[in-house]
Amino acid sequence: MCVNFQIEKSQTFVPFIWLQQNWKNEWIGWEPNQFCGISRVSVRKDMLWIPDLFVMEMTEKDPSPLSPYLYVSHDGMVSTEDAMKVVSTCKMDIHKFPFDTQKCNITFSSAVHMVTDMQLAAFSNSSRATQASREVMQTQGEWEFLDMTISRDKLIFEGGEWDKISYTITMKRRPLLHITNFLIPILFFLCLDLSSFLISDQRGEKLGFKVTVLLAISVLLLILNDILPSSSNRTPLIATYCIVIFAFLLLSLFETIIVIHLIERDCVHQEKGNDATHNHNCNAEEKRCGRSVYTVAESGAPSEPLPVPDEVIGGVRTQGESHLLLLLLEDLRAIHRTLGLFANSSNAWTPGYWTKVAQRINAVYFTFYLISVILFISLMCKEWLT
Repeated sequence: MCVNFQIEKSQTFVPFIWLQQNWKNEWIGWEPNQFCGISRVSVRKDMLWIPDLFVMEMTEKDPSPLSPYLYVSHDGMVSTEDAMKVVSTCKMDIHKFPFDTQKCNITFSSAVHMVTDMQLAAFSNSSRATQASREVMQTQGEWEFLDMTISRDKLIFEGGEWDKISYTITMKRRPLLHITNFLIPILFFLCLDLSSFLISDQRGEKLGFKVTVLLAISVLLLILNDILPSSSNRTPLIATYCIVIFAFLLLSLFETIIVIHLIERDCVHQEKGNDATHNHNCNAEEKRCGRSVYTVAESGAPSEPLPVPDEVIGGVRTQGESHLLLLLLEDLRAIHRTLGLFANSSNAWTPGYWTKVAQRINAVYFTFYLISVILFISLMCKEWLT
């Protein structure tokens, strides 16, 4: 038997086999010399007895028609060759997907004839069957054919014994497509999340960036659900890989929310302190400005200007306008200094207690995050490749 094959997502094994059967019919024979040297003829299958072989793992019947003829030799040997598509089940272990190796069986047995009536034997050994399959194999797709082993056993059921012969096909998945389309993009998203620690926590872009990366991982998890088979005895390593990375990103998002909350709490405290300082400065300024040359009466009407004493400069008696200008200049300078201090206190942000706590949390978590990611990736690579 020679084989081409493919495996579908639902653990359905679809081999395309070239099956050759040989048996001896003791009721058939002739001398070629008496029939013009004819030693082999082809007849229709419905004219002779044919073994009732079936594939035990088959789930669907091949709809394509088989060859209606078989060959009969002069010594009674009968042979038939058929190309058929066998849709069968295969128990898969996808724990190391996409670096997994699978073994699927094709078992032939008789439905009617027990071991006392008909015995099965392989036409060739395992090495010859493997070599023949590699020579006729046209395409393997996602899978790489490794070898084929042949074993013979007995099927015991309700006191009867049936002979059976099994062909075990060993194949290895080609992981390059899944690595480039799935594993590496998830690793890139993890690196982006690590680089987000360089974004300032006082800005809202960091939180939005982490949420976007988390949503991207969620989309890849939906794609993984379509790739993996629907049932498995063990949790695939690739599912563990995705879930742990998703947990890393989720914890990173929580840490960012906590840090931003602490910084905003510190900013609120500083704004309250700046408002109190500003009110104190304004009260002091109002008291100091009480010495202004112009006053406002309670009724709102301006009062008369204060009397300004006359000065004598160079023996000339002058008015007190110069003294008034000096007082105004002093008041303007004081107001300018007050406004400058208020602007500096508003623009120059200094880290407070909660901001320092948030910075420590950020540094400790980044160290823990980086070490955990390195250890996890190393462990996953070791599990996949061993």
